[in-house]
Amino acid sequence: MKPVKIGICGLGTVGGGTFNVLRENAAEIAARAQAPLEIALVGARRDNPLCDLSGVRVSRDIFDVAQDEDVDIVVELIGGTTVARELVETAIRNGKHIVTANKALIAEHGNDIFALAAEHGVAVRYEAAVAGGIPIIKALREGLAGNRIEWLAGIINGTGNFILSEMREHGREFGDVLAEAQALGYAEADPTFDVEGIDAAHKLVILASLAFGIPLQFESVYTEGITRLTPQDMDYAEELGYRVKHLGVAKQSDAGVELRVHPTLIPQERLLANVNGVKNAVLVEGSAVGPTLYYGAGAGAAPTASAVVADLVDLARDISAEQENRVPSLSVTDDALRDLPIVPMADVVTPWYLRIEAEDKPGVLSKVATILSDLGISIEALIQKAPPPGATRVPVIVLTSDAPQGKVDEAVARMEALDSVSNSISRIRVEELDG
Repeated sequence: MKPVKIGICGLGTVGGGTFNVLRENAAEIAARAQAPLEIALVGARRDNPLCDLSGVRVSRDIFDVAQDEDVDIVVELIGGTTVARELVETAIRNGKHIVTANKALIAEHGNDIFALAAEHGVAVRYEAAVAGGIPIIKALREGLAGNRIEWLAGIINGTGNFILSEMREHGREFGDVLAEAQALGYAEADPTFDVEGIDAAHKLVILASLAFGIPLQFESVYTEGITRLTPQDMDYAEELGYRVKHLGVAKQSDAGVELRVHPTLIPQERLLANVNGVKNAVLVEGSAVGPTLYYGAGAGAAPTASAVVADLVDLARDISAEQENRVPSLSVTDDALRDLPIVPMADVVTPWYLRIEAEDKPGVLSKVATILSDLGISIEALIQKAPPPGATRVPVIVLTSDAPQGKVDEAVARMEALDSVSNSISRIRVEELDG
C-alpha cells in the first residue's frame, strides 16, 4: 500500500504527543487506515526532548511543510489565529489536506477555510479542536446523522471545571484555586480565555454548527465567566439540590438558536453535575436516540493526539475517494447550511438562582418579592440565612420559575438600587438537562 505522508507543524505538547502516537502505534494505525502513515517532515522552531527525531526531516520553517511535495496531510498544531491561518491556507492552496487541533482558528475563520478547501478539492478535519480525546465531532457529524439535534450542553473547559470542583468540594476561594490550577499547568499565566468562557465559546460554536447545520458564528455566542462565583454559591446550590457548572449550551427552537456559555445550576443527580476535575463531558439530545453523554479527557498530550491521529486515519481512507463523496466539514455541504436566527439572550428563558445580600430588617424581603412579582417572575424556593457575627446583612437565596434573562436583569438592577440590598447580586441560570 502506498504510504500517506504526514507533515507535522508544531512539536509542543500536542505535536509531540501526535508524533509519538504515530510512531508507537504504527502497525495498528496502518491496519485501520489501510495504508502506512509516515511522518515525512516536521516543522518546529525547536526540538521536543520527548520525541526521537532520528531519521525524520526537520525544518525550522513551518511553511516548508505546507509547500513540500512529499506531504499529503499537514497537521497544524502551532495554535493562534494569524500564522496558523496563513499556514493552513498555504497548505490548502498547495493541495494538502489539513488536520488541526486549533479551536480558535476553526471557530473564527472556519467558514473561509472550509470554502477554500472545497475550492482546492481537499478536506479539513478538526476532531481535536473540541474536548480533547472525546470523539464528539465525529459523533455529531456522523454517529447522530439520523437525528434532529434538539440541544447540547457541555463542560468543555477543564480548567474552569477544576476550579469549580475544588471550590465546591473544599470550600476554597476562586483566586486560591486559580493559582493552584496555574501551578499545575491547567491554566495559563493569563487565564482569561478559560475563566471568562472564551475557550468554551470557541468550542461551543463548532458543536452548534455541526449539530444544527448552521455557519460558524463565534461573534454571536453569549459568554459569561466564573470569576464572581463564591464557595457560598456552591453551598447554597447544594442545599437546593443543585451543583454549579460552567456550561456551553446550544439549543434550537422555532425562535432560532441559542448560543451561550455561563455558570449554570444543574440538579445533583444529572450526569453532567457529577463530572469533576479537569474532565470534559458533552450531553446531546437527539430526536431519535434521546440523550447521549460523551465523557473523557478534554486536554493533554496523549488524549488530544488520539483525536488528531483519528482524523489522520479518516483522511488516509478518504484520499482515494472523490471529493464529493467525502464527509463535509460541517456535516452538510455549504449550500445546505441553514441561516437560522440567533435568539437574543434577553429572550432566553430558564429558571434562576439569585443570591442577595440584604439588610436584616423588616420589609426588605417584601420589596424583593414585589420587584420580582411586578416583572412576572415567580419564586419557587427561598432560603434566608442567619447573619454572620457582627454582620448587618444576611444572604437571601431565591430560586425562581422560568423567566427570560431580560426580565431577570431588570429585576436585579431594581434590587441593587435599593439601599437595603448589596449591589453585587449573584444570578446563575438553572438547567434541568433531562438525561
